[in-house]
Amino acid sequence: MRFVVSKEQFLKALNAANHAIVLKNPIPTLANFKLELSEKGLEVTGSNSEITIRSIVPYRNGEDEVIRNAGMGSALINSKLLLEGVRKMSGSEISVDIIDESIAKVGDGKTSYKFACVKAEEYPDIDLDPDGTVLDLPTSDFASLVEATAFAASNKEQARPVLTALNLEAANGELSAVATDSARLAKKAISVDEDVKFRANIPARVLVDITRLFEGAKTVSMAISSTKALFRFENTTVSTRLIAGDYPVTKAIIPQNFNYYLEVSASELLSAMDRASVTSNDQPVVTLTMMEESVRVSSKNDLSGSAEESLSTCRFTGERLQISFNSLFVSDAIRALKSDDVTLCFQGEMKPFVVRDPSNPSVVELITPMRTY
Repeated sequence: MRFVVSKEQFLKALNAANHAIVLKNPIPTLANFKLELSEKGLEVTGSNSEITIRSIVPYRNGEDEVIRNAGMGSALINSKLLLEGVRKMSGSEISVDIIDESIAKVGDGKTSYKFACVKAEEYPDIDLDPDGTVLDLPTSDFASLVEATAFAASNKEQARPVLTALNLEAANGELSAVATDSARLAKKAISVDEDVKFRANIPARVLVDITRLFEGAKTVSMAISSTKALFRFENTTVSTRLIAGDYPVTKAIIPQNFNYYLEVSASELLSAMDRASVTSNDQPVVTLTMMEESVRVSSKNDLSGSAEESLSTCRFTGERLQISFNSLFVSDAIRALKSDDVTLCFQGEMKPFVVRDPSNPSVVELITPMRTY
């Protein structure tokens, strides 16, 4: 195999595939990129057996030639060495030449590397064919689902692996995404075709990575089967195993009726919570004390001191209410809403409350309060 390729396009494909590679993998060959040059273009594949990403560098991009001097073939090259080498070379084109199926000569006319390589036949056979239920979405809609919810998934796989997932469910003309770590919950729904039906637990961190790879892509095609989820956009394909287990039933825990409402500037509340949490130790717990005539954000720690601040751009409806919570959870929820103003809806002091964008009811952010003494 040999080829000369645009550094920009080659590096883009390597960076995309590298999202699926982990340094410590029990399968040694998965520490490599699989490079395969065929009539389709240059396929760059990275995998950790749970997640696989394949990005294709085409021969041409419009009128621009991307790959030239092509000789078909395939090889496995250490991902860390190849990515770092290509990244640090200064030329606009990169040449790759596989010698005796054991040495990869990589250069830009000024700098030259020789990397050990392995026969591509040693790479695991990975199925990247779409099957199951297929749904096409604008990438902007898909990204908004993930951005509004994925932050609430758990990052502790040892406890309950299913809580590290984003639960996607399509039914009755709606696609909903739900994430929860049991202390908070985020949900968003968008409209889709009535005939589409599926339910899948997809690793939240994988979905976040996918949205970062969209760049100029306009649409994403999802194929959901009983064991995997496949995403295709532009020249990139991402496959991930689903997380087994029943996702918690969350519909019943989202309150519908409230007794207290705080309408507040998102930026002012974020800043006030940030300043108040200076005196917190392990958990940034703050307290909202709300009355119609005033709203205060405060924190208190017997060892480090206390803080208090009044909010000016807000309106509270209801009787006096005091509630404490993890300020990071509320800050994450507010940032996910991407709204200038937010509404906090309460039932009572120790009951879960909701953070909402008043102009977008499709997103719900639920927070469990904390007891302070």
